[in-house]
Amino acid sequence: MTLSARNRLTGTVTNVETSGLTAEVTIELDDGQEVTSVITANSVERLGIEEGSEATAVVKATEVMVDA
Repeated sequence: MTLSARNRLTGTVTNVETSGLTAEVTIELDDGQEVTSVITANSVERLGIEEGSEATAVVKATEVMVDA
């Protein structure tokens, strides 16, 4: 599938916590930083996401807010 989102962060899944209909997935990037996303539990199952697997966080935002 082709996506228009250009911000792709690839790494290794380090944690998957499923609670009801949602799941929190943490991906550790090559430089040690982590990205966490909340997705549906069904998507975790459908995509075969599990600890130790490779995954890509695709980020597409229409707005970025900065607070100082």
